[in-house]
Amino acid sequence: MKHLLLGDEAIAQGAIDAGLSGVYAYPGTPSTEITEYIQGVVSRQQAAISCRWAANEKTAMEAALGMSYMGKRALVCMKHVGMNVCADAFMNAAITGVNGGLIVVAADDPSMHSSQNEQDSRFYAKFAMIPCLEPGNQQEAYDMMAYGFDLSERLKTPVLLRVTTRMAHSRAVVETVSTPRAQNGMSMPENVNHFILLPAFAKRNYAELVAAQPRFTEESECAGFNTYVRGAKPEKAIVTTGIAYNYLMENYDPAMGCSILRVTQYPLPQAMIDQMVKDGVKEILVAEEGQPVVEELLRGMVPSEVVIKGRLTGDLPRMGELSPDSVRLALGMEELPTREKETIVVGRPPALCQGCGHRDMYAALNEVAREYPTPRIFGDIGCYTLGALSPFHAIHACVEMGASVTMAKGAADAGQHPAIAVIGDSTFTHSGMTGLLDCVNANANVVVLISDNLTTGMTGGQDSAGTGRLEQICCGLGVAPEHVRVVVPLPKNMEEIKNVLREEINYAGPSVVIARRECIQTLKRHLKAAKK
Repeated sequence: MKHLLLGDEAIAQGAIDAGLSGVYAYPGTPSTEITEYIQGVVSRQQAAISCRWAANEKTAMEAALGMSYMGKRALVCMKHVGMNVCADAFMNAAITGVNGGLIVVAADDPSMHSSQNEQDSRFYAKFAMIPCLEPGNQQEAYDMMAYGFDLSERLKTPVLLRVTTRMAHSRAVVETVSTPRAQNGMSMPENVNHFILLPAFAKRNYAELVAAQPRFTEESECAGFNTYVRGAKPEKAIVTTGIAYNYLMENYDPAMGCSILRVTQYPLPQAMIDQMVKDGVKEILVAEEGQPVVEELLRGMVPSEVVIKGRLTGDLPRMGELSPDSVRLALGMEELPTREKETIVVGRPPALCQGCGHRDMYAALNEVAREYPTPRIFGDIGCYTLGALSPFHAIHACVEMGASVTMAKGAADAGQHPAIAVIGDSTFTHSGMTGLLDCVNANANVVVLISDNLTTGMTGGQDSAGTGRLEQICCGLGVAPEHVRVVVPLPKNMEEIKNVLREEINYAGPSVVIARRECIQTLKRHLKAAKK
């Protein structure tokens, strides 16, 4: 059967058809659609696949490892910065190994379309010393799921599958299998000690992981995803990875005669690289989306006299996404003529939706903050980060998930007053709760303002882990119940909100103000659904 699918959807369908039993994820662009697609299939077909959103990427990774422990196939999905959150469990999963197949999907966001940094998740695969797959098109993304689960079970290792924004969010026709694979039955690990990382067991496991590296390399050379084609002029070669291969093919002229090594599976295929050297390569251009991972590795795999060009040398841009135009220039071809930019449509910065509760929350917060000489408001990751922009200019920092609470604590420890943290409900349960516990333990003079829109709004309205329980969570962490306040951010409540904020700022200890009103976008959807 043929389907028109996003790259994310191809991954999801491939996982389902490969006998998936559980998907574990926290929403983050450009990975969100993988889990949403699986949730849609489960909802329509009542498929027996566990598919609830996790509180964060670390809990997702751990739950997936538990599913694998029981012999079933599990998928973990996140954007690149989520890899930082799950790194502890991810790295140790490479040491424990797996029982049922386990694939970790990392969706990188070069050019930072919706992210606070550029990061290349292939480094994590190398760091953990596990196989990595990098599809170059949607069909490969689909096919690699069945292959990846088989590989994971055959080698008893997690497998990382890395995609980038253009792959995740572009569509192509994908041919799927007619008969999906049945889910694995439950089975216990043959050696339970493999999953007990006491030093004595971990040392043995690590030695096995190191000893398995040649086999991992052999798999990348023999699986058929990596290909090497000797050119008529093999003194020049192009090494390309993932979606960058498409940019090369848009420009490549066979008359160039270059050899081409296409990498879609890691570790790098040593035998193919050795053959490229035997063929007499003198110069290599490396075209890869993301950071210069392959470019750096090649410098230790080919003779020093071979010239290697790419992002490090400036032949391709050091940062941001590649494009057909940037690859064309790196090939030494003339730049194509382009039309002058149209000025009919003027660029518009992002802004909070009209009617959004965050707007009224910031309006009240700004008024109160102006009453103090040097207020510091620490923001966090979510729609409300737009409070840094016009017309509010309300926050003074935004670093990563949960940092608002702990940065406010650190500022308060330094003597700052008032020190205020603004965090969303989903981000609070993702990474803010432990920071609040630090505030309680230190009796920090901090106000944590949770802007609760009852959903994970920035990524499209997924379930939020703490919905309906934020007050109990805060009290359970030790905040005095009388200093856990709830307000409704509406213009008519402005004076009440400001008075609550003043009272909690003047309280010498940790307090929480919950500004609760449903996201305007999910409210519209709920009202529309109710009319049907």
